[in-house]
Formats: sequence, C-alpha cells, structure tokens
Amino acid sequence: MFGNDRESLRRYFIDTWQKARAGTQLEAMEQLVAGVIAEHPEYHPLLESGPEEVVDHDYTPEDGQTNPFLHMGMHIALREQAGSDRPPGMQALTEQLAAFTGDRHEAEHQLMEPLGAALWHAQRTGMQPDETRYLDGVRQLVQDTTGRPPAA
Repeated sequence: MFGNDRESLRRYFIDTWQKARAGTQLEAMEQLVAGVIAEHPEYHPLLESGPEEVVDHDYTPEDGQTNPFLHMGMHIALREQAGSDRPPGMQALTEQLAAFTGDRHEAEHQLMEPLGAALWHAQRTGMQPDETRYLDGVRQLVQDTTGRPPAA
C-alpha cells in the first residue's frame, strides 16, 4: 500500500495530496489519506513544499516537533480499526467516545494515546502489538473521559 520504509510512506502522502488538489480520481486508500490531510491544514504547507524537503526530515520530541506523518498515520489506523472493528469492540468504543466529545476527529486525537502506547510497547518488546492490552487502554480512556462504562 504505502511501501515499507519511511520515505515511501511520506511520498505516498505527498503524491496523494497533490492528486487530490489537482482533482485527480483517487483510489479508496488515497481518498482516506486525502481526507485526513484535508482535516490538517497546518500540514498543507509542508506537503506542498516538495518531497525533497520532508521525506528525510527527522521529527523529534526533543526538538519540540510533532511528526505530521505519524500523526496523520494514526488517524488512518484508527479509522481503519473502527471501520473493520478490529480489534473487536473498537468500532463501538470509537463511536461512544465520538458521541461524547461531539467530534470524531477529537475522539481520534484522544485514542492516539492508547494506540501510541501499544505501538511503543510492541516496538520495545519486539513483538506484535497486544490487542487485548490495547483494547483495555481504549476502554479505560473511554470510561475516564465519559464517566460511563465502555460500550464494548
């Protein structure tokens, strides 16, 4: 889909955004990516600056930088998880949080915390992400945020 390396992934985002801006017909994944990009106007200048300026750039927390590609990629992952209900229960939990916040995009921002924790843990242990542990984190977030038991 995107490629297996950072440069390919970043080029996919840039190319997709160029196609979307040009009004070119987009495939399903490109539509998803372009939609996420459209919701992040703060990243438009970066994506429009040219690939040579962004594909190799390191975004580090130490420099106070948010990695825009990671951020948008997490939105995409969360939308795919909710759409496919994987892990099981993710769709209902996402909907519950989105209904409470009144904004699905904001709900996704909150869901990035347990997703990031799951990815960090998997990377640290060298194992696949633990879906049960991840879903427990999402359930806890939903309960803490809404004050109600999680839907799933």
